[in-house]
Amino acid sequence: MRLRLFRAPRMAEAMAQVRATLGEEAVILETRRVAGGVEVTAALAGPAEAAAEPEPWLIPPTPLPAPPPASLPIPWPPSSPPAAAEAGLARLLARHNLPPALGARLAAGASLETELGACLGFASLPNATARPLLLAGPPGAGKTLTCAKLAARAVLAGQAPLVITTDGQRAGAAEQMAAFTRVLGLTLAVAPQPGMLVKALARRQPGQPVLIDTAGCDPFDPAQAAALLGLARAADASLLLVLPAGLDPAEAAETARAFLALGARHLLPTRLDAARRLGGVLAGAAAGLALTEAGIGPDPAGDLVPVDPAWLAARLRRAMHAEEVT
Repeated sequence: MRLRLFRAPRMAEAMAQVRATLGEEAVILETRRVAGGVEVTAALAGPAEAAAEPEPWLIPPTPLPAPPPASLPIPWPPSSPPAAAEAGLARLLARHNLPPALGARLAAGASLETELGACLGFASLPNATARPLLLAGPPGAGKTLTCAKLAARAVLAGQAPLVITTDGQRAGAAEQMAAFTRVLGLTLAVAPQPGMLVKALARRQPGQPVLIDTAGCDPFDPAQAAALLGLARAADASLLLVLPAGLDPAEAAETARAFLALGARHLLPTRLDAARRLGGVLAGAAAGLALTEAGIGPDPAGDLVPVDPAWLAARLRRAMHAEEVT
């Protein structure tokens, strides 16, 4: 494999060097800003390597196992919750560290499911075919894995989504996303700037869904917030906030409100398989975002489930039960 590093004042000039030196079949491995411009790491497989491992756009889709049924509720128990469980609702909510006002309202209702539906918003994921779906969130939230899960779901449904990453900052970000798209037989476009993103979107086929992975964003940093907003506007995208479970509720609420100001209207929490307290998830949703689906595991071929009041209520009870058992 021929591996080369290119430097130029602007990204367009660096990409021109890549094409002139390695040709149109070069693979962009990483882009990053440096003093005086940008650096682009690119590679070109030799004849033997190309035969053994073709470029991502030549790889046929790898059969993936069907995801588990997403809509089955977690049993607690098979029938309606016993009166004893409902009597301990306040204690249940307190263990999840809910904001006091939200916890009091949920505990005062006729049932947890009913009050969750009244207090929080729930919606389906935005349609990535109607408008590009841009996944945003703080660093380490799980955006790349979530993007891979959504891409795998589309492939299993017979679609070939256009997958784009704008993360040209984090070391290995493009390679991580490329590892997923290569297995799915999809081309990955790397577009860290709004202008490049517009050009990548020009490759979109009619009716093709678009998934855009982004770099971690601190929404309280004006420069980072402006950069994310520029990407969302360039793509005319629906902004989906990806937020990990287990955050401090106050911090989760503040973060959700900051992304709400940037245009996010939907929330997809992750790491619900590991979080024992879900107060941060509910606080983020209560800030004004509609809960859509939740990440409940690391499997790129699944582990995304729709969230509704009944599912969320069962998850809250199960988390408390797990603590009591341990």
